[in-house]
Amino acid sequence: MEHWFDFDKRIFKHFNYLLVLQLIPLLVISSYLVNEINPYLFTKQMVYYVIAGIAFLVSAFFPWRQILWWFVPLFYIGNLGLLVAVEFVGKSILGAQRWIQLPGIGVTIQPSEFMKVAVIMTLAYLIHKTPPPEKGYGLWKFIVLSIVIIIPFVLIAKEPDLGTALVLLITGYGVLFVVGINWKIWFTIFVIAGFSAPVVYEYGLKDYQKKRIEDALNKPSYQVRQALIAIGSGGIEGKPKDEATQTQLDFLPVASTDFIFAYLGERFGFKGMMGVIGLYILLIFNLLYISAKYAKDYLIKTFASGLAFLFFVYMGVNVYMIIGLAPVVGLPLPMFSHGGTSFIIFAVIFGILQNLIAFKDFSRYNSDSKITLQRKDSR
Repeated sequence: MEHWFDFDKRIFKHFNYLLVLQLIPLLVISSYLVNEINPYLFTKQMVYYVIAGIAFLVSAFFPWRQILWWFVPLFYIGNLGLLVAVEFVGKSILGAQRWIQLPGIGVTIQPSEFMKVAVIMTLAYLIHKTPPPEKGYGLWKFIVLSIVIIIPFVLIAKEPDLGTALVLLITGYGVLFVVGINWKIWFTIFVIAGFSAPVVYEYGLKDYQKKRIEDALNKPSYQVRQALIAIGSGGIEGKPKDEATQTQLDFLPVASTDFIFAYLGERFGFKGMMGVIGLYILLIFNLLYISAKYAKDYLIKTFASGLAFLFFVYMGVNVYMIIGLAPVVGLPLPMFSHGGTSFIIFAVIFGILQNLIAFKDFSRYNSDSKITLQRKDSR
């Protein structure tokens, strides 16, 4: 029993509570809006919160530093297998084949969501195992790390789910940028990307993807027009629920998921939108601060910077999409839009990050009933 109390005091002492506190306002505002849109969805969201909370606690107390060496390859390869399986046994919803239905229970899972954790975890392990030299990784190591990112990117883009694929690509290379790659490699990539962009657009994108880009550059789609009307009608202060006719009369599509930011604008106006964006910015800066604070611990550095890029890309694309400055790609507002899988995945990543921070100064720990923690020699 003494070991348990010692364990509790140690891990809770090293938790980063600010990260948890920064999420609470986002969850509260999201729940309030979803409840106004549809009380049934609010009930489901509360269930998602409970499941996400359990996922956070489990991942926060799991002995990650001890098991990464065998867990990472199994988890990464297993998720690649699920992405391949989507091609053959995947369930198609709204024209996209992205889900696998679990036999016997009727529950569907989206392997591309789990792949985000797998890629960040694999990059963290490989970088931790072989830290970058002073001038950053050279070409060979960059190629090895790129393979970890590009293989799932291609499989997800084929579903088709270009939005999630690009999030994975940007997050993966964002992590490599923070960790350190030789500047000559980045320069070469930017030059190649610049020259190849027209070819990729012409031959790499499907017709409906090109249309979304053209709509963003020219005439906004129906969804975006309705979102702009909702935001414009909210003005600076917003309007009462009964007067938020764009949402209450169902003019605004998928108001609780992809376009919830537009309903936020209709209800709480420009001030409400800027407040939520401010909460995201503070969270992203805190994650980047953690990444810099633990610069020599590449497990923490990779997970913190990976989370920061995930939030930045999801938030940026969603907001720009709603105001007509980016194509409609179906990316939710992270930890805000209604949905179960996304909440759970982010909760798991936050839990792993909290675990890595809490156990940074311990050289050995396990999940047996007799838990012992041994602090590293500080000499």
